[in-house]
Amino acid sequence: MMDGTDPLSMFAAANETPAMAHSTTTGDLLRKRREKEEEDVGADFVPWSSKRGEILARFTTTEKLSINLFMGSDRGKALSPGSSAVSDKVRTRLEELDDLEEGSQKELLNLSQQDYANRIEELNQSLKEAWASDQKVKALKIVIQCSKLLSDTSVIQFYPSKFVLITDILDTFGRLVYDRIWTMCSDSQILPENFTSEDVNDTAKETCLNWFYKIASIRELLPRLYVEVAILKCNRFLNKSSIQEILPRLTAMIRGIGDPLVAAYARAYLCRVGMEVAPHLKDSLNRNFFDLLGTFRQISGESVQNQLVVQRVETPEYLTLYSPAINWILQCIAYRAPEPLLTEMIERCKTLGNNALLLNSVMRAFRPEFVAARATDFIAMIKDCDESGFPKHLLFGSLGCSLSSADPPESERLTILNEAWKVITKVRSPQDYINGAEIWVEFTCRHFSKREVNTVLADIIKHMTPDRAFEDAYPQLQSVIRKILTYFHDFSILFSMERFLPFLDMFQKDSVRVEVCKSILEVFIKHQVELTRDPVILNAMLHICKTMHDSVNALTLEDEKRSLSLLIIGFIRVVSFGRDFEQQLSFCVEARATFCNLEPVMVQLIHTVNQLAMETRRVMRGNHSRKTAAFVRACAAYSFITIPSLSSIFSRLSLYLLSGQVALANQCLSQADAFLKAAVSILPEVPRLISVEGKLRSSESFLLDFINSFMATLLVVPDHPEHGVLYLVRGLLNMVQDYTWEDNSDAKVRVYIGALPLLAAMSQETFLYSVPKVDSNETLYGGDPKFLSEINKLCETLIGQILDHLKILGREEQTTRRQSTLAFSLFNVLLAHGDLRNNKLNQLSVNLWNLSHKHGHCETRFSVRTLEHIKHQAQQLDMAHLSDTVQRLALQSRT
Repeated sequence: MMDGTDPLSMFAAANETPAMAHSTTTGDLLRKRREKEEEDVGADFVPWSSKRGEILARFTTTEKLSINLFMGSDRGKALSPGSSAVSDKVRTRLEELDDLEEGSQKELLNLSQQDYANRIEELNQSLKEAWASDQKVKALKIVIQCSKLLSDTSVIQFYPSKFVLITDILDTFGRLVYDRIWTMCSDSQILPENFTSEDVNDTAKETCLNWFYKIASIRELLPRLYVEVAILKCNRFLNKSSIQEILPRLTAMIRGIGDPLVAAYARAYLCRVGMEVAPHLKDSLNRNFFDLLGTFRQISGESVQNQLVVQRVETPEYLTLYSPAINWILQCIAYRAPEPLLTEMIERCKTLGNNALLLNSVMRAFRPEFVAARATDFIAMIKDCDESGFPKHLLFGSLGCSLSSADPPESERLTILNEAWKVITKVRSPQDYINGAEIWVEFTCRHFSKREVNTVLADIIKHMTPDRAFEDAYPQLQSVIRKILTYFHDFSILFSMERFLPFLDMFQKDSVRVEVCKSILEVFIKHQVELTRDPVILNAMLHICKTMHDSVNALTLEDEKRSLSLLIIGFIRVVSFGRDFEQQLSFCVEARATFCNLEPVMVQLIHTVNQLAMETRRVMRGNHSRKTAAFVRACAAYSFITIPSLSSIFSRLSLYLLSGQVALANQCLSQADAFLKAAVSILPEVPRLISVEGKLRSSESFLLDFINSFMATLLVVPDHPEHGVLYLVRGLLNMVQDYTWEDNSDAKVRVYIGALPLLAAMSQETFLYSVPKVDSNETLYGGDPKFLSEINKLCETLIGQILDHLKILGREEQTTRRQSTLAFSLFNVLLAHGDLRNNKLNQLSVNLWNLSHKHGHCETRFSVRTLEHIKHQAQQLDMAHLSDTVQRLALQSRT
């Protein structure tokens, strides 16, 4: 195997055309293979990738860091095809590795933690680039030098994070080597997923062995160990059963590492790769764990203690540095492990004198159900632990994490809570205290009533209020609120806790306080499905909503205002006092004063009051008429006072109209008249451009829609006795006449055309619709000739204005399409609402038809359907005059 050209160089120099032809297929298979291998341990196994972010965030330092790299020169070259002596091959390999270890030194000093991480990432990229450019020796140099960094514990608090960063590079290297060999394993076809060493060709085997020989020649133990572990999976190309022999050997090698912290993380890396390569080989995991237990006595030894003194690190802090490594090893051991093995682990903890660090890792690694079933046993072990080595409140925190997702026996729950809280409440550091309290709040909420939860809240307030300690614990305090809201959905119970609102008062940072209030309101809206009038709930929710409202200022974004408004509106909608309408109105009055800066809330309150007025009339129909009328007038007064405070002109217009309709339906004619007059009076304020979803748009279409709705209401509104005939109609049309419409706009004429059907309806002996118990103009005037004469005069005026506009449009060729559209609209109005037995009106309709078809802009299908409709109408006895009319209406072809 050692005879001949270096397999790596030989393979790179070979004809690569077939490989290129299958590159896409190979890449897909590599990806699928990795995905399959990741599933070997099952979805219930927490992967390392989910741990690394937490470790990097937890183990930080402000100390300056350094990187020492001995990258060497580039004199390590592949032999020529003629150099085939074994001694030359071995010598060359040793020279390359010597060059790695004895080459030029590159030292980076005074690096911050972020700088260090950036430099390591640069090395990771350099590794990938070197590999891509077929510089395999350079890639190996980088990996070896990075592995050496793991022997440096000069900034010991940062070591777990350093381990994460460096092993990322090792993982990259392991994948690159494995994928490279995998792609060259078969001469004729791509290697199958379930391949054996018999499927691997000699070239791939030789390349694989060459990698292991190179790594075996590394002089230093730590890089030799780490790099071999990184490519451990490659043993599958040589012999499937060889991993069973290699894992014990590597486990034994770690015993040669003197620093117990460095050794612990080396074992963690071996267990991590071992779980990926051979998760069924549990013996190796157990041996690593038992070896780890044997190193604990080194912690109290002179070497470690001197190191801690130099770096000014206390023993409890130092012990926490082991947690990620121990937690990972125990997680691997506990994964799908039988109960007897877990019980054995607990017994070994006891034989070590209940080592607190180990016990903590056991509780975090073992299945929550296993821990919960033995919760009292774990508490007894915690009590026996040495307080100085590892704080007991951290042990209870780990126990609480397990009990938050698995339930202990019901008979033991109160004892468990009391034992845990006795320890937590004695913690002097506010930060340590709240970390533990946050965990056990969930256990309390999960298994106990508001009484116990209230006691816990009182204790938290007691500990976190002095020196405003709560200001440094907002995330934990928010977590407490979320956990309470998860288990308490009955807000009458929640708000009856004496300490709940005082607990909320600790959130004194505006942004945090608002977020907490929003979270409470979101849960309330989701779970409060029934209407409520509970004074405890209303007072508390008004306080919470007011807190949200008061956070609004000139800098608040519109999206935030909208979000807050929707939540408050959700609360308002579930408030109901039943038939106590006066109390409901009083609530709306209070809410108006409280939420005056949020316009959507004000709009909702006006809608609520209008609904209240209608509900009052429906419920009290025929009873207490005076009292009911007075209440409805009070509702109208509420709306009339509130609407002017709104900034949106269209909100004001629509609410004036709605409130006028409600007043009219309740026979409050004076109030209805006032609302409608107010709507007419503010029409000139409508801007020509409005913002819609952040974009400026013409307001014309919105204004026309409102005016049409307004005119539909005017049909049933009786004239005021102190004003002239049709004073509201005239007032509306005067406002339309004086309004500054857009240039080249037909909107005003469209309003005039739309007013003609209204006037035609008003001239009927019986109106199309009416309001119960309200005498409209049909009753007031009773078909009086003077009234009809006024309607006719107004119609003539409007038609004259429309015809004048049509003449103007006919002067220019560009406006003939608009002329055609308006002429056809007016024709249809005359056809539907006019008396075409009148010769002048009949002739006008014919002229409008011809005008609309003059330039060929009318849709032929509309014209044909219109003619068919007229012919159908002409067959009725009282519509025979239409027969002559339809004969005069001709279709003109487009030219």
